[in-house]
Order: sequence, then structure tokens, then C-alpha cells
Amino acid sequence: MRLEKAIPATALEAIRAPFLSAGAQAVDSPVLQPLSLLLDLSGESMRARLFVVQGDGGEELALRPDFTIGVARSHIEAGVEIGRYAYEGKAFRVAPVGSGRAEEFLQIGLEAFGPPEGPRADAEVAALAWKASVAGGRDDLTLLLGDVSLFSAFVDSLDLAPPLAARLKRAFSHPRLLKAELEGEVVAAPSGSGKLANLLAGLPEAEAEEVLRELWTMTGVEPVGGRRPADIVHRLIARSQAQDAGRLSESEIAAVRGYLSISDRPRAALAAVKGLSGPKGEALQTALAAWDSRLAALIELGADEARMTLSTGFGRAFGYYDGVLFEVRSAALGDERPVAAGGRYDGLVPRLGGKAAGAVGCMVRPARAYLGGGE
Repeated sequence: MRLEKAIPATALEAIRAPFLSAGAQAVDSPVLQPLSLLLDLSGESMRARLFVVQGDGGEELALRPDFTIGVARSHIEAGVEIGRYAYEGKAFRVAPVGSGRAEEFLQIGLEAFGPPEGPRADAEVAALAWKASVAGGRDDLTLLLGDVSLFSAFVDSLDLAPPLAARLKRAFSHPRLLKAELEGEVVAAPSGSGKLANLLAGLPEAEAEEVLRELWTMTGVEPVGGRRPADIVHRLIARSQAQDAGRLSESEIAAVRGYLSISDRPRAALAAVKGLSGPKGEALQTALAAWDSRLAALIELGADEARMTLSTGFGRAFGYYDGVLFEVRSAALGDERPVAAGGRYDGLVPRLGGKAAGAVGCMVRPARAYLGGGE
């Protein structure tokens, strides 16, 4: 296990300070988390980044890759609707780029649950991550912004057939699938694709998985071979793709490519997005107005506008994020080692069995924030 270098206590105290003043309840999260749950919520692509162990009963577990899912489960178990939680502890992941090395690192973070308070709540959490990162002493930091829901609103503006629009939205977090859509590829389907596959293809992925779970419960079916709902949904959707006959036109492909290529100062980027709006732009206009409010709040709360970039193609490996995304990056450390990260994940709590609620959070890695560090 590769350990981080220790940082001075004074530096750690400075990085921790913004979280201590955020009015949050201190909370911990179990070190061991069910592997199947993490993959269901984060996506199969995360398997290679997880440190997998076997439990006493033979079940596969993973050392926590971060705190979000564990804190969300604790919030649900507490039976409250609103909660704000701060945490500090070790997380564990396999290093990227196929190195196979296991990393143990300190995270400090905050998760906030409650009514979907929108742009202001997003700005407060992103500004918190920015302040904690800056407290480490680096002067080469930038704040990268993105938004999964902005892409969904843009797709809605194109007025596509519902199955095609749903498929395109799902592909946003899966570069290979998105590339296939933009190159006009359609996965060949075997004969026998039926109504269930077509139904699931027209739903957001989380809803499709929930429908499948309900069907199992109603019929008393037990899945065999450890197949997870997400795996089955993906396969059924792939089978239906050839039947829904939905492909992007050349002009729609050009519009989507244009959208994904936008990366600029936030106000300029939003203006570029507005210029690509399709014939049904109501939802997109609402999303852009929310971004105006979000930016104003970010600046008011101390984030440096001159160091912000809004990149419309920016996504996160964790599949449960469904709204605003952000990362604090250091020029010295590079894009693959963010100092802090976070975003909105309103759909996670319902997927874990809780009541629908707004949810947004962030974490900072002190060893990266510290000017003398570089983990």
C-alpha cells in the first residue's frame, strides 16, 4: 500500500478550517463497503480503481474509495430529511493508468442533504473546496466546472425522439458510447428484443434499474450468477438500440460535437452553449439562468473568477453524479491528480432507498493541497 507523505500540522489545520466553520456534523463511514453496491452506483469502469477484499462470509467488499456513498447511507439510516456532514479519514484506491499500485490517502470533505436548494448550495460547496485548497499554499490552482444536467438540457433542446435522447444522455458519462453515437454507430441487436428492452431504453439508467428491481420483487425472481441490475439493464438497452432506429442527423452530430468542445471562462462558455440551442430550448434557458446565479454566488463566496473554466465535456468517473461537477486542479500536479473535487448527486439517495432529496458534496486531499506535497 502506497502511503502519502505527512504534511505539517499547521498546514493540515489551515486546510481543515473551512470545513470546521461549515456548520456540519462530524461523521465517519465504514472502511469496508459492499463491492456490488459501489459498482451499481459508480459504474463498472470503477472496478479497476477499487481495492477489493473478501469478507468473512465470502462476499466481495472494497475498501472505501471515498466517503460519499457511506455518508449517504448513514444519512438515510438516521431517518432525517436534512443533514450536513463533515468527515476526515483515509480512503483507498488503485492508482490510475494501469499502475496496479494501491493508494491510501487522507480526505477531508462535506456532504449536504436536503431540499434541492439549487445554484446557491452548489456554489457554497464548490467555494468551500476552493478555500480549503487555497489554504494549502499553492498559487497555481484553477477551478474546473462542468454540469451533467446542462448536457441533458441541451439534448432536450434538440427535440430528439425520446429513446434517442435518453440513450445520448446515458452516453455522456461513457466516452466509448458517446463516441459511437457521434460516429453514427448502432450496436447490432440479436433477434428477440422485446417490449421490456424498449421500455428500459427510454428511461434514465437509474430509473431503468429500479424498474428491473421492482419486477424481480413482484415476480419473486432471483438473479443468477451474481448479475447486477446495471449489467442487465446495459445489455437489454444494447439489444433494443437497433430496433428504436434512432440516430443523430449530421446537423445534430455537429451540434453535439460543438457543445462538447466548449471550454472557456464560464460566461463565454455559457454564451456559446446558448448559441447552439435547438428548437426546444426552454429547459436549456432555465439551466443557463441557474448558471448565472451559481457563478454570481461563487464569486460572492470567494472563488476567483479569473481562475475558473467551464468545460461542457467534463465528466466524472463516479456514475452517480447528475448535476454540477467541479475539480480544483494544480498546474504542478496535472489534470489526473485533482486537489479537490465534488458535485451534485440528487439521484443517489433514492437509489440507496431513501426519500428524494437534494445532495451535493466535496472533498479535498490535503497532501495535494499542501504546497510542499505532490501526492
